[in-house]
Amino acid sequence: MNTEHVLISRFLRCVRFLSLPVLLLAACLGVQAQDYNGLERQRIEQVFPNADAVSAPEGKYQVSTISAGGKVLGYAYQSINVVNIPAYSGKPINMHVILDPQGVIRDAYVLEHHEPILLAGIPVERLHEFDAKYRGIRVDQRVVVGHSGDKNAVTVDAVAGATVTAMVVNEIIMRSAHEVAVSLGLVKATSETAQKPATVREDVYSPATWAELTGNGAIRRLHLTNGQVSQAFKGTEAEGVDEPAADEVDDTFIDLYAADLNPPTIGRNLLGDNQYNALMKSLKPGEQAIAVLGNGYSFKGSGYVRGGIFDRLQLRQFGDVISFRDMDFQRLSDVYAEGMPEFDEMAIFIVRATHHFDPGSPWDLELLVRRQTGPVQSIFTSFQMSYQLPEAYFQRPQPTAEELEAAKEAQRPTWVNIWYQKSFQIGVIVVALGLLTTILFFQDAFTRHPTFLHWLRRGYLLFTLVFIGWYSLGQLSVVNVLTFAHALFEDFRWELFLSDPVLFILWTFTAASILLWGRGVFCGWLCPFGALQELINETARRLRIRQFELPFALHERLWAVKYIILLGLFGISLESMAVAERAAEVEPFKTAITLHFDRQWWFVLYAAVLLVINIFTRKVFCRYLCPLGAALAIPSKFRLFDWLKRRKECGNPCQICAKECEIQAIHPDGRINPNECHYCLDCQMTYHNENKCPPLILQRKRRGPGKKPPVSPDLIPVEILD
Repeated sequence: MNTEHVLISRFLRCVRFLSLPVLLLAACLGVQAQDYNGLERQRIEQVFPNADAVSAPEGKYQVSTISAGGKVLGYAYQSINVVNIPAYSGKPINMHVILDPQGVIRDAYVLEHHEPILLAGIPVERLHEFDAKYRGIRVDQRVVVGHSGDKNAVTVDAVAGATVTAMVVNEIIMRSAHEVAVSLGLVKATSETAQKPATVREDVYSPATWAELTGNGAIRRLHLTNGQVSQAFKGTEAEGVDEPAADEVDDTFIDLYAADLNPPTIGRNLLGDNQYNALMKSLKPGEQAIAVLGNGYSFKGSGYVRGGIFDRLQLRQFGDVISFRDMDFQRLSDVYAEGMPEFDEMAIFIVRATHHFDPGSPWDLELLVRRQTGPVQSIFTSFQMSYQLPEAYFQRPQPTAEELEAAKEAQRPTWVNIWYQKSFQIGVIVVALGLLTTILFFQDAFTRHPTFLHWLRRGYLLFTLVFIGWYSLGQLSVVNVLTFAHALFEDFRWELFLSDPVLFILWTFTAASILLWGRGVFCGWLCPFGALQELINETARRLRIRQFELPFALHERLWAVKYIILLGLFGISLESMAVAERAAEVEPFKTAITLHFDRQWWFVLYAAVLLVINIFTRKVFCRYLCPLGAALAIPSKFRLFDWLKRRKECGNPCQICAKECEIQAIHPDGRINPNECHYCLDCQMTYHNENKCPPLILQRKRRGPGKKPPVSPDLIPVEILD
């Protein structure tokens, strides 16, 4: 056992040593690991320069007390210990917040985040400028990102180009600050009144029409005209932007309705019995389903497609902001209320139990309207719809011990809801993977029809680039490999990987394809950046742009570069996964695919240079630099079958396949290197072509004209490069 430990220790030291070049590169790019302790102390000293003591974190929320001469000056905490709200990246943002004894925020500062647009896209200083706007705001005040028609609300401008992230930061700061202040007794909990949280009365039901439900307040309405919306932007930078014509001022901008669906009189009359019962069964204890219906301006928008967060709609109760993610959203297509008008958009939003929502207390549905003021700059204003559930539909009983215990029971995993919400992408990708599997299993039949297979492959690459990459954001990365490797030895949770169904399905298929065919299936068919390179090079060849190839001796030595990069990234990840994520920018995937080239200029330049080089020689990045390709090549050694057919004449004397292989994966002696093959099947098309493959041409000449070839020509298995 001691010998094993020594060997492992030596291996890790070797990996760290080999990772030094990549680590130095990361340092040159400004990649540094945050020293939380030092940074927290620095923030405290800036706010309270006279402080002479800071206690150790204590209590439920790990709050430190700041004092001078025995007098308490304030309190400091990390938001990750209070709320765990996922941001655009799917990971939480950790904030350092300082409060004074009066419940006023004195400082808020981001300690750690994983937002792709801010890691290297938008300067992080923009985020710190946004944080600074919360100084002097009381924890029980209402804060709105953008402009608000509510004169009592505090408004803060969003980070240009990162509005969703700004909204999440706002929620993190205000929710955590309010909870900590309540726990310390600095402010009273608005929701903690003499009344206990209300429960919906499930025994109250009566048939009702749309007119009756709107008449008794069960369904509330927000109607805005174009003129009202334009008036809300008066005095801002967006004044005059998208102004309506004179004859359109009184036209409807949005006609919005909302209702709490949990009460049977509302839910059953709107949804019908079957749909209502199914919805109620899907809700966990303490959750509420809110129906939102509208005409005109889209309350859903499109931000949730990429970021998973609805940036036009949020709910507010007791001063707490409740934002909705894609996992909180359900489609609503059928409604049954008599006399209900038609709507352009209908949806159900789930308020999770973690928000401690009280259905019997008033709440506001806030609609955020954006006006573009520049290429990435925009201004928001919000409009409120107040809602109060009619008293007949709820009660405030004294909760029993059993009910309180039931509310704390483990809840079902949320990844199931995410899979349901992304059912369209899942369905399309599963069908596409089924088609690819068919091509691979029956590759001999397909390669006998080269023209058809060429066009089929081009279409598949276009699908991979547009749908899998740019639309579904299904670009696998070496960061996923590093995360998985660390999870195996630290805290492995399937939920972490199931939370993104597109990536999970692609990784599952890739793992299976590696065992059957090797890494080439992913690299040649399913990598969006690889597809982009191949399509660009294909276009260049059709335009007769001159192509260049490296001498094979130099080419095969450059293969090792990507393995060195992979080893360096792995070594860095042993020290800091956050630094490894940033050093993984050697992959241009985030720039070209995830962020659609919307980044700082040097990242765009790096990706552009790789694509320009690709015009003159195919897939340079994939062949020599891609750490993901290197990671996939390692387990390819264990593949179970050799599907690519070769003849004894391959390599000696025939060199056609070796010369035509556009990524030079075939050695001059005819061997195919499965670690470098991208499984384009071009060599197999030549293999079955009687007019191109020299051994077949020779056989045809020997047979003479008019004779058919033998049913089973002599074949030998592929020789594998060790």
